[in-house]
Amino acid sequence: MSQGDGMRVIVVGAGIVGASIAYHLARKGARVTVVEAGEIASGVTGRSFAWINTCAAGPEAIAPLRNAAIDDYRRLERELPDLTVRWTGSLCYAQPSLAEPDASSTVVVSRQRIRDLEPNLRHPPEQAMHAPQEGALDAVAATHALIAGAKAHGATVLTQTQVLGMRFDRDTLSGVNTSQGPLAADRVVLAAGTGCAALAGALGVPLAIGPSPALFIRYRARPGLVRGIISNAAMEVRQGAQGWLLAAEDYLGDGPEHQPEVVARRTAEAICGELEGVGTLELATACVGWRPMPKDGIPLIGHVPGVSGVYLCVMHPGVTLAAVVGRLVSEEIVDGKTHTHLVPCRPM
Repeated sequence: MSQGDGMRVIVVGAGIVGASIAYHLARKGARVTVVEAGEIASGVTGRSFAWINTCAAGPEAIAPLRNAAIDDYRRLERELPDLTVRWTGSLCYAQPSLAEPDASSTVVVSRQRIRDLEPNLRHPPEQAMHAPQEGALDAVAATHALIAGAKAHGATVLTQTQVLGMRFDRDTLSGVNTSQGPLAADRVVLAAGTGCAALAGALGVPLAIGPSPALFIRYRARPGLVRGIISNAAMEVRQGAQGWLLAAEDYLGDGPEHQPEVVARRTAEAICGELEGVGTLELATACVGWRPMPKDGIPLIGHVPGVSGVYLCVMHPGVTLAAVVGRLVSEEIVDGKTHTHLVPCRPM
């Protein structure tokens, strides 16, 4: 019998992070209920470039989590046949220096090798950083696969259901109040992205997080333009299934010149300048995703201090870390483990 048998856990949020936590908890025998204010993957998950980027610069404290991300996604691919990652590798260039790759798994490659990897590049640089082990996924499809996996292990999913607050019996957590009525629980996991700030604030726990906007753009394009992930000064692109060309851009403000559709047109022009044979790019989607960004860049993961039974999980990059964090969180909640990878992430 699993240690999780009988433990009632409510996971607040059905983005890719909440879905991963729910799946791993349910797989360990916990009685899981996922509560989502909107629909599955309807928040920033559905507006994510979804690059499993393990070599990017970031806080040293989360380097072990990034380093474990790929192995955990490969495990999930074995466990969940509907969860598919395109392991295409990535090319990054137009950075100040390429002399020292950020990770041992990243190599500096020559112009000829760049041409081999991405033959449609008009202006391949003299050198670039190549991370052959990296990949990307359809974050919405992956979230649905995780939710389906959780349900296969007995989880219940409630969408269009808002969490209004926690319920306590004296000082002991007893569940949550929702727009559909009360739900009983032994543990509650807050994994609602930017919504975690209000939920934790209602418990008297201020969170040092803020919404960080980014643009996600999807074009209809001919297949085969891009083989992997390309990130340079002009564009950040990858090609998904059925030929979709996906791009990510910085959000520069709400002025007319920064509206998503306007930026998408400029980005399309930049892509045409960078790639041969683009032809027509037909805009399908241009939207803003609001990423939950901890002030110091370090995820907030762990039991909420002073509030028995409530566990917090809010972070960026959520897609990259969802698989490994889902596993580690489930082991902390169900098995009572303390993972050294998560110690730097504890909410204070």
